[in-house]
Amino acid sequence: MNQDTTTYPRRLAPIASLLLVLAPAVNLVWRGGTGYGFFLLLAFSLYSAWAWRHDRSYFAPWREYGWYTAAMIVPLCVVIVQQALFGYWAPHQFDPLSRFALALPLFLLLCRLPSRYLTVVGWGCALGALAASAWIVVDRPAGGWNVADRLTNSYTNAIPFGDTALLLAFLAVFTFGWDTKARPLALVVKLAALVAGGFASYFSGTRGGWIAIPVFVLLLGLQYGWFSHWKRVLISVVLLAAAAGVLLSTGNIRERVAAAGSDVTLMQRGDKDTSVGLRLQLWSASITLFERHPFYGVGKGHLERALGDLAQHGEASTQIVNERAHSDFFSAIAEMGAMGVATLLLFYVGTSVHFWRARRSDDAVIRTAACGGLAISFSTILFGLTIDVLVPIQVTVLVSLLTATFLAIIVSRRRELAADAPRV
Repeated sequence: MNQDTTTYPRRLAPIASLLLVLAPAVNLVWRGGTGYGFFLLLAFSLYSAWAWRHDRSYFAPWREYGWYTAAMIVPLCVVIVQQALFGYWAPHQFDPLSRFALALPLFLLLCRLPSRYLTVVGWGCALGALAASAWIVVDRPAGGWNVADRLTNSYTNAIPFGDTALLLAFLAVFTFGWDTKARPLALVVKLAALVAGGFASYFSGTRGGWIAIPVFVLLLGLQYGWFSHWKRVLISVVLLAAAAGVLLSTGNIRERVAAAGSDVTLMQRGDKDTSVGLRLQLWSASITLFERHPFYGVGKGHLERALGDLAQHGEASTQIVNERAHSDFFSAIAEMGAMGVATLLLFYVGTSVHFWRARRSDDAVIRTAACGGLAISFSTILFGLTIDVLVPIQVTVLVSLLTATFLAIIVSRRRELAADAPRV
């Protein structure tokens, strides 16, 4: 069947476009809202897959972008095999990871849509960042936001809230690269989203998530050519230094940095039961569990019980008994052993490699999608150093949807450019 504009489901394009705006926009203000959009898109994608089941080209992106396909499906398969080998049944452990596997048919549908219907996701990210900042006013405590009262919403805690707000804020700026219409309006809205999402992250006090900011800036520089001339580099460095100086001079940042320093000082004096100290103890206990269960770990969902056993035998503090290790990596080695580490690395590679290859494209839409996709994948890695990113469903559904959309934009745009190329 010809690969032209007659092959995509025209009637689904406007609906899919609307859902791609709404899904990220409501992530931090409506519990389950992103999931509803995701599953509506999934229903359309399953219908589309059935309608095109005899057209092998419809399923070609799974093969052409094999690393992505493997990254989406292998984590769920590994957990299913683990439970079968260990002889236990915990279906709730499939829930977050299933969002990645379910994104595969959704990816196929999006690949068939014109890229202009997909790039609206940038407006959804901007609206999501702006919406997150609404909590600053709507839910403001009596004494204002501080270290004790950190900004969040009613269905998550401050860390994933702040990390997600920060990601949406920067994605708003990344996606300005493909805004060819109403550019002044897009610039105003998306810069406002950057500021709003940045303030939401700031008031959430998520220290770990802030380490992603330099990476976001480097990717923005790559996308917009900030480093193409020494003058641009100089201006960029001066502006970033000024911004960093302003932020470091604010009370909230100073308090969070001082708290970390205080924790380290107390640890040196022998007090390990600080915020940083307990996290380090938790990671150390995870390493101990990995050493005792090196191949397949203690079983996904069994970390709390395993830590409880260590505490009962005096090998760990009772204060660190937790269902998660507060790090994707340490949770992986404890719960799933070497297989977990391999799966996590596959996920990181599979969600990055195709964007990395497209990052220097001459086409603005492809380059924008590639840099935005790298922002999603790199932030998932960096956020996952200090918190379990791949556990909260509102996070996994957003990451899976955005990754599928940004990669589908690259696929769709390449098809359009090939169709427009002069035939020899």
